[in-house]
Amino acid sequence: MLLKKKLLCLSGLVILSAAMGAQAKEVVLRALMEDVPETHIIEQMLPQFEKESGIKVEFEKIGYGDMHDKLVSQLIAPQSYYNLLEVDFLWAGEFPAANWLTDLTPMVKQSKFDTPAFIPSTVSLLNHDKEKLYILPMYNYSMGLIYRTDILADKTLQKQYQADVNKPLALPQTLADYVTLAKYIKQKQGIAGAAMQGQRGDPNSMEFSNYLFAAGGDYLDENNKVVLNSPAGKQALTLYVDAIKNAAQAGALSATLDDTMRLMCSGKAFSMITYWWMLPQLDNEKACPAVAGKLALATMPGGHGESGGWGWGIPSNVSPEEKQAAWIFIQWVQSKKVETQRALEGHAPVRADVYQDPEVLAKFPYYQTAQQVVASGKSFPIFTYSAQYEDVLGTQLSQVAGGNGSIDGALAESATQLEKLMKK
Repeated sequence: MLLKKKLLCLSGLVILSAAMGAQAKEVVLRALMEDVPETHIIEQMLPQFEKESGIKVEFEKIGYGDMHDKLVSQLIAPQSYYNLLEVDFLWAGEFPAANWLTDLTPMVKQSKFDTPAFIPSTVSLLNHDKEKLYILPMYNYSMGLIYRTDILADKTLQKQYQADVNKPLALPQTLADYVTLAKYIKQKQGIAGAAMQGQRGDPNSMEFSNYLFAAGGDYLDENNKVVLNSPAGKQALTLYVDAIKNAAQAGALSATLDDTMRLMCSGKAFSMITYWWMLPQLDNEKACPAVAGKLALATMPGGHGESGGWGWGIPSNVSPEEKQAAWIFIQWVQSKKVETQRALEGHAPVRADVYQDPEVLAKFPYYQTAQQVVASGKSFPIFTYSAQYEDVLGTQLSQVAGGNGSIDGALAESATQLEKLMKK
């Protein structure tokens, strides 16, 4: 049955269904989603979308560790069971290179979807072909610094710090000043100066990336040449090792994000480098009474932190009708109206206009700082073997932070292995 020729109004987006093909409203969209709060926020809104569009959406929620392999098995099949994709930025090199994703550029142009509203860093994080758009940003998890304002305001500590360090006790502006402060607080206050996630792999690779970017270093230059082994890279790794040895909690080398969250929540840490949207979870009187009302968010000292995020994609190996229905959903869920509704529930926006929305700022004033964290974020190397490189880098970081090997050796090996993987 052909679609009725009518206008489909989706959150201020007017879409001519007949112009986009047949039977879109009869398609059931199926997406494999990470089982996190962001997914739950959208899932609660799905009845609203189905009512407006006539398109049913089903989310299958699983843990992150199982997602990649489960998706790949469908993307290499003749027909994918999942016809709507949630794509992590670490897969944004692999999936397009394998021709598993549909180029969304023609759909964007035809529908005149307002992609300029998206913060540029959230788009470039997920798309590395300047001529094509394979992934539309969904939500962001850039990293910044969450810290204790009450400790910085402590008059006695202020006097001690000025006398001992010859600097005012204040939010540090450089990475070196941050490590100095974190070490001092551990020594004088008897709490961790930095709650660090040093477990080998994704945790320590992501955390170290903040040190690298804050020190003015990078993994790759504008020509995709490996520049990790540089003076800035050496400074970053030196300060990272110093921090994990002398500022972090006991057992930091095996700690994960959950461990650092519990430590910060307990009041036994001054700061943590983490995803900016962790602030409301910590600044919560019921969940974390020891620190609620005493926390603030800042960009990484030095001006840049690690940027991460998820996006929406459409598989190449699904029918035109499924692609059409998936694009209708993506426009709806990332529209200004729906993203604002999601933000009011704790969503991490990717649109600048949502961060600037008066209702959102009234409820979450720190979103003004969050926008700066997102806009200034820099990316881990994104290519076919990004996930493998996390393990390579994580191993070097873990070894040198544990006292095995040298800073120079770990940095050189990390750079060499990145070059080899990028040539595969």
